[in-house]
Amino acid sequence: MVFAAKVSEVPLWGKKVVTVEGREILLVNAKGNFYACETECPHQGAPLSGALIKDAEHLTCQRHGYRFNLKTGACNEFPEYTLLVYPTKIDGDSIMVELD
Repeated sequence: MVFAAKVSEVPLWGKKVVTVEGREILLVNAKGNFYACETECPHQGAPLSGALIKDAEHLTCQRHGYRFNLKTGACNEFPEYTLLVYPTKIDGDSIMVELD
């Protein structure tokens, strides 16, 4: 796992785009749970930095409302679209992300 950001850099119910080993990743703090995913919606490439966090496990694209599970990347309403998600771990004040 590699360092992505400090916990304090991603506000509660907030998001932050970071670059980790040359790859842009969206970090999400949903009710104190930290997730990492790709930065664009797999449907039509809308930037997910403007996505909505409506509950502790889902991210909703602002363009067409596609709702993705932050743990699995699944979109129940449109299963042909899956968000690329990365495992995360908190180590002290560091958000660690597994890229492989």
